[in-house]
Amino acid sequence: MKKLLAILLAVVMVFALAACGGGEDNNDKDTLKVGFIFLHDENSTYDLNFINAAKAACEEMGVEMVQKVNIPESSLCYETAADLAEDGCDIIFADSFGHESYIIQAAKEYPDVQFCHATGTMAHTEGLDNFNNAFASIYEGRYLAGIAAGMKLNEMIEAGDFKAEEAKIGYVGAYTYAEVISGYTSFYLGAKSVCPTVTMEVQFTGSWYDEGAEKEAATKLINNGCKLISQHADSMGAPTACENAGVPNVSYNGSTIDACPNTFIVSSRIDWTPYMKHMIQCVKDGKDIEADWCKGFSEGSVALTAINDKVAAEGTAEAIEAAKAELLDGTRHVFDTATFTVKGEKLDSYMADVDTDANYTADTEVIKDGYFHESEFRSAPYFDLQIDGITLLNSKF
Repeated sequence: MKKLLAILLAVVMVFALAACGGGEDNNDKDTLKVGFIFLHDENSTYDLNFINAAKAACEEMGVEMVQKVNIPESSLCYETAADLAEDGCDIIFADSFGHESYIIQAAKEYPDVQFCHATGTMAHTEGLDNFNNAFASIYEGRYLAGIAAGMKLNEMIEAGDFKAEEAKIGYVGAYTYAEVISGYTSFYLGAKSVCPTVTMEVQFTGSWYDEGAEKEAATKLINNGCKLISQHADSMGAPTACENAGVPNVSYNGSTIDACPNTFIVSSRIDWTPYMKHMIQCVKDGKDIEADWCKGFSEGSVALTAINDKVAAEGTAEAIEAAKAELLDGTRHVFDTATFTVKGEKLDSYMADVDTDANYTADTEVIKDGYFHESEFRSAPYFDLQIDGITLLNSKF
C-alpha cells in the first residue's frame, strides 16, 4: 500500500511539474535573453558606442546578451534576426538605419518577440505591437559641440591665424539623410551662435564606415581652407586626417584623444544604455515598449565627452554649460528660426515628412512658437532643410 501511494504521489508531481513548465516559471523575466545586431564591430566608433551600452545594460539588468556583428543592411539582417528569435531571444535590437525593413519583416513573423530598432522612422505608422523605434535628441549634443568649435575659431581669429571672414569649418557626412542634415546643421548653428561669420562645407562619402573615404573627404576639406573638421561618419578617418594636418577636430560617438591628442576638442554621442535598460524593464514587467522613444540630456541619453583642454579654447566649458542650461529650461532652441535663413528668407512654416512613405511626402507642420520642433513627432530626425551658410560639395548620396 505504501509503495502504491508513493507511485501515485510521484505521478502527481510529474503532472504538476509539466503544468508549470518543467518546474521553471516561464513568466520569470529575470532570465531574459537579448539579441543585438550591429552593422559593424568594435572598430567602428558608431557600433562600439552601441556595443558598450548593450554590455552595460545587460550586465546591470542581469540578462543574457547575444551579439551579432558586421551584419549589413541586407537580407542577412532578416536572417540574423530570425536566427536570434529561434534561439530564444525575447528582445532583438538592431543599430542601423538600413536594418529597419528587415527587422519589420522579422517582427511580423515572430509576434512574441520584441524588436527594437535605432534611428528608424516607421514604427509609429506600422502599428506592430512588437516593433519599436528609438533615438535621442543628439542634435542638442551636436549643437553644444558646435559651440566648442566656434570658440576655437574665435581663439584662432584672435591669434591672427586667419581673418573672421575666413572662419570656415568642414564636415564629413555619410549620406544626405535627414539624420545627417539635422546633425551638421545643429553643429553649424552651435558654432554660429558664438562665431557669427562661420560658414561650412560638407563632403559626403556614401558610406557609414569607410576609413579611406572619410580621411580623403577630411583632407579635401582641409585643402579647401576649412579651419576645423567634424563628422557624421563612423571611422577614425577624419580625426586621423586632422591630427596629421594639425587641424582641430570635433569627433562623434566618443573621445579620440588617445589617437589625436593634439587636435581633438570634444565629442558628442548618444548613450544608448538608458533605452536598452528601459526596453528590458518593459519586457520584464510585461509592459508595452513605446513605438517611438526619444530622450536627451536630462535622461542621460545625450552626452559630451570630457573637453581636451590642451586644444579647446579658454572658456569652452563655461560656454557649453550656459547653453546647455538654456536648452534644458526651454529658453534656447537649436533650430530657432531667428538664427537661420533658407535662400535668404526666414521660415514661419514648414511641412516635414514625418509619416514616411515611398515618396517621402511632406505631411506634418513642424515650425511653431518660433522654432523647428525636431524629434517631437517621431523619434528619428526629420530636419532636412538646406540653410544658408552651408555648402554641399557633393550630394549624390
